[in-house]
Amino acid sequence: MKFLVALALAVAIAPATAFGQTTWTIDPNHTLSSFSVRHLLISSVHGEFGKTAGTFRIDEKDLARSNVDATIDVTSLNTRVPDRDKHLRSADFFDTEKHPTMVFKSTKVEKIAKDRLRVTGDLTIRGTSRPATLDVTYTAPIKGMEGETRRGFSATTKINRKEFGLNWSKAVEAGPVVGDDVNIVLDVEAVRDEPKAEKR
Repeated sequence: MKFLVALALAVAIAPATAFGQTTWTIDPNHTLSSFSVRHLLISSVHGEFGKTAGTFRIDEKDLARSNVDATIDVTSLNTRVPDRDKHLRSADFFDTEKHPTMVFKSTKVEKIAKDRLRVTGDLTIRGTSRPATLDVTYTAPIKGMEGETRRGFSATTKINRKEFGLNWSKAVEAGPVVGDDVNIVLDVEAVRDEPKAEKR
Protein backbone atom coordinates (compact mmCIF):
# COMPACT_ATOMS: atom_id res chain seq x y z
CA MET A 1 0.00 0.00 0.00
CA LYS A 2 2.80 2.41 0.91
CA PHE A 3 4.49 1.59 -2.38
CA LEU A 4 1.35 2.47 -4.37
CA VAL A 5 0.97 5.76 -2.52
CA ALA A 6 4.63 6.64 -3.17
CA LEU A 7 4.27 5.72 -6.85
CA ALA A 8 1.16 7.88 -7.24
CA LEU A 9 2.95 10.83 -5.61
CA ALA A 10 5.98 10.39 -7.86
CA VAL A 11 3.78 10.43 -10.96
CA ALA A 12 1.99 13.55 -9.76
CA ILE A 13 5.17 15.61 -9.32
CA ALA A 14 7.41 14.08 -12.02
CA PRO A 15 8.58 16.41 -14.83
CA ALA A 16 6.28 16.32 -17.83
CA THR A 17 9.17 15.33 -20.10
CA ALA A 18 8.92 11.80 -18.76
CA PHE A 19 5.28 11.49 -19.84
CA GLY A 20 4.66 13.92 -22.69
CA GLN A 21 4.19 17.64 -23.02
CA THR A 22 6.20 20.30 -21.19
CA THR A 23 5.35 23.99 -21.00
CA TRP A 24 7.97 26.70 -21.51
CA THR A 25 7.37 30.38 -20.74
CA ILE A 26 9.16 33.10 -22.70
CA ASP A 27 11.69 35.03 -20.63
CA PRO A 28 11.15 38.63 -21.84
CA ASN A 29 14.49 39.77 -20.43
CA HIS A 30 16.38 37.41 -22.75
CA THR A 31 14.15 37.62 -25.81
CA LEU A 32 14.28 39.93 -28.83
CA SER A 33 11.66 40.26 -31.58
CA SER A 34 12.90 42.30 -34.53
CA PHE A 35 11.96 43.23 -38.09
CA SER A 36 13.43 44.78 -41.20
CA VAL A 37 11.88 46.35 -44.30
CA ARG A 38 13.35 47.91 -47.42
CA HIS A 39 13.62 51.70 -47.60
CA LEU A 40 13.70 53.36 -51.05
CA LEU A 41 14.89 50.03 -52.53
CA ILE A 42 18.45 50.81 -51.43
CA SER A 43 18.68 49.93 -47.74
CA SER A 44 16.74 48.35 -44.88
CA VAL A 45 15.19 49.89 -41.79
CA HIS A 46 15.55 47.70 -38.71
CA GLY A 47 13.41 47.78 -35.62
CA GLU A 48 12.60 45.74 -32.55
CA PHE A 49 9.77 45.14 -30.12
CA GLY A 50 10.75 45.43 -26.48
CA LYS A 51 8.01 43.22 -25.02
CA THR A 52 7.31 39.63 -26.06
CA ALA A 53 5.33 37.09 -24.04
CA GLY A 54 4.01 33.60 -24.60
CA THR A 55 4.35 29.86 -24.11
CA PHE A 56 5.68 26.83 -25.96
CA ARG A 57 4.08 23.47 -25.21
CA ILE A 58 6.47 20.81 -26.43
CA ASP A 59 5.95 17.08 -26.76
CA GLU A 60 9.44 15.65 -27.21
CA LYS A 61 8.16 12.23 -28.31
CA ASP A 62 5.64 13.61 -30.81
CA LEU A 63 6.50 17.15 -31.87
CA ALA A 64 3.33 17.32 -33.98
CA ARG A 65 1.44 17.62 -30.69
CA SER A 66 3.40 20.73 -29.74
CA ASN A 67 2.05 24.26 -30.01
CA VAL A 68 3.10 27.90 -29.71
CA ASP A 69 1.21 30.93 -28.44
CA ALA A 70 3.06 34.27 -28.52
CA THR A 71 2.10 37.93 -28.13
CA ILE A 72 4.18 40.97 -29.07
CA ASP A 73 3.45 44.41 -27.62
CA VAL A 74 3.50 46.60 -30.72
CA THR A 75 3.54 49.79 -28.64
CA SER A 76 7.06 48.81 -27.56
CA LEU A 77 8.50 49.09 -31.08
CA ASN A 78 11.76 50.97 -31.49
CA THR A 79 13.58 51.90 -34.70
CA ARG A 80 15.84 54.46 -32.95
CA VAL A 81 14.01 57.35 -34.67
CA PRO A 82 11.22 58.74 -32.43
CA ASP A 83 9.30 60.42 -35.27
CA ARG A 84 9.37 57.25 -37.32
CA ASP A 85 8.25 55.19 -34.32
CA LYS A 86 5.34 57.57 -33.78
CA HIS A 87 4.35 57.18 -37.43
CA LEU A 88 4.55 53.38 -37.23
CA ARG A 89 2.24 53.40 -34.19
CA SER A 90 -0.28 55.61 -36.01
CA ALA A 91 -3.29 54.56 -38.08
CA ASP A 92 -1.08 54.62 -41.21
CA PHE A 93 0.58 51.44 -39.95
CA PHE A 94 -0.06 49.45 -36.74
CA ASP A 95 -2.77 51.72 -35.28
CA THR A 96 -1.67 50.76 -31.77
CA GLU A 97 -4.44 52.65 -30.02
CA LYS A 98 -6.90 50.10 -31.41
CA HIS A 99 -4.52 47.17 -31.90
CA PRO A 100 -1.71 47.28 -29.31
CA THR A 101 -0.54 43.69 -29.83
CA MET A 102 0.21 41.17 -32.56
CA VAL A 103 -0.45 37.51 -31.85
CA PHE A 104 0.78 34.21 -33.28
CA LYS A 105 -1.03 30.94 -32.55
CA SER A 106 0.33 27.78 -34.12
CA THR A 107 -1.85 25.28 -35.97
CA LYS A 108 0.84 22.81 -37.04
CA VAL A 109 4.35 21.87 -35.90
CA GLU A 110 6.61 19.75 -38.12
CA LYS A 111 10.13 18.49 -37.50
CA ILE A 112 12.08 18.94 -40.72
CA ALA A 113 15.65 18.28 -39.52
CA LYS A 114 17.66 17.83 -36.35
CA ASP A 115 16.93 20.78 -34.06
CA ARG A 116 14.79 22.41 -36.76
CA LEU A 117 11.02 22.85 -37.01
CA ARG A 118 8.49 24.34 -39.39
CA VAL A 119 5.72 25.99 -37.39
CA THR A 120 2.57 27.09 -39.21
CA GLY A 121 -0.08 29.23 -37.57
CA ASP A 122 -2.30 32.28 -37.60
CA LEU A 123 -0.61 35.66 -37.30
CA THR A 124 -2.85 38.55 -36.28
CA ILE A 125 -1.73 42.12 -36.90
CA ARG A 126 -3.99 45.15 -36.72
CA GLY A 127 -7.00 42.87 -36.24
CA THR A 128 -6.33 40.91 -39.43
CA SER A 129 -5.33 37.23 -39.28
CA ARG A 130 -3.34 35.51 -41.99
CA PRO A 131 -1.45 32.20 -42.13
CA ALA A 132 2.28 32.45 -41.49
CA THR A 133 5.07 29.88 -41.37
CA LEU A 134 8.06 30.16 -39.06
CA ASP A 135 11.37 28.39 -39.64
CA VAL A 136 12.52 27.50 -36.13
CA THR A 137 15.76 26.19 -34.68
CA TYR A 138 16.07 25.26 -31.03
CA THR A 139 18.62 24.15 -28.45
CA ALA A 140 18.67 21.31 -25.99
CA PRO A 141 17.56 22.17 -22.43
CA ILE A 142 20.21 23.43 -20.02
CA LYS A 143 20.26 24.38 -16.36
CA GLY A 144 20.22 28.10 -15.53
CA MET A 145 22.03 29.91 -12.74
CA GLU A 146 19.27 29.19 -10.21
CA GLY A 147 18.65 25.60 -11.21
CA GLU A 148 15.82 26.38 -13.62
CA THR A 149 15.67 24.65 -17.02
CA ARG A 150 16.09 26.86 -20.09
CA ARG A 151 16.29 26.46 -23.85
CA GLY A 152 16.61 28.77 -26.83
CA PHE A 153 14.49 29.18 -29.95
CA SER A 154 15.21 31.21 -33.07
CA ALA A 155 12.43 31.80 -35.60
CA THR A 156 12.28 33.63 -38.93
CA THR A 157 9.49 34.45 -41.35
CA LYS A 158 8.58 36.92 -44.08
CA ILE A 159 5.20 38.61 -44.51
CA ASN A 160 3.61 41.11 -46.87
CA ARG A 161 2.59 44.05 -44.69
CA LYS A 162 -0.26 45.05 -46.99
CA GLU A 163 -2.01 41.74 -46.33
CA PHE A 164 -2.43 42.98 -42.75
CA GLY A 165 -3.68 46.47 -43.63
CA LEU A 166 -0.35 48.30 -43.23
CA ASN A 167 -0.74 50.02 -46.57
CA TRP A 168 0.94 53.41 -46.23
CA SER A 169 3.72 54.33 -48.62
CA LYS A 170 4.76 57.02 -51.05
CA ALA A 171 6.38 56.74 -54.46
CA VAL A 172 9.60 58.52 -55.38
CA GLU A 173 11.85 58.24 -58.42
CA ALA A 174 13.49 55.05 -57.15
CA GLY A 175 10.20 53.40 -56.20
CA PRO A 176 8.14 53.01 -53.02
CA VAL A 177 9.45 54.61 -49.83
CA VAL A 178 8.52 51.48 -47.84
CA GLY A 179 8.82 47.96 -49.22
CA ASP A 180 5.98 45.47 -48.96
CA ASP A 181 7.94 42.50 -47.60
CA VAL A 182 8.85 42.49 -43.93
CA ASN A 183 11.40 40.09 -42.45
CA ILE A 184 10.71 39.03 -38.86
CA VAL A 185 13.26 37.43 -36.53
CA LEU A 186 12.57 36.16 -33.02
CA ASP A 187 15.39 35.14 -30.69
CA VAL A 188 13.70 33.60 -27.69
CA GLU A 189 14.86 32.19 -24.37
CA ALA A 190 12.25 30.19 -22.48
CA VAL A 191 12.05 28.66 -19.01
CA ARG A 192 10.34 25.35 -18.32
CA ASP A 193 7.35 25.50 -16.01
CA GLU A 194 8.11 23.10 -13.16
CA PRO A 195 5.30 21.21 -11.45
CA LYS A 196 4.81 22.20 -7.82
CA ALA A 197 4.62 19.51 -5.18
CA GLU A 198 1.43 19.60 -3.15
CA LYS A 199 1.74 21.01 0.33
CA ARG A 200 0.99 18.64 3.17
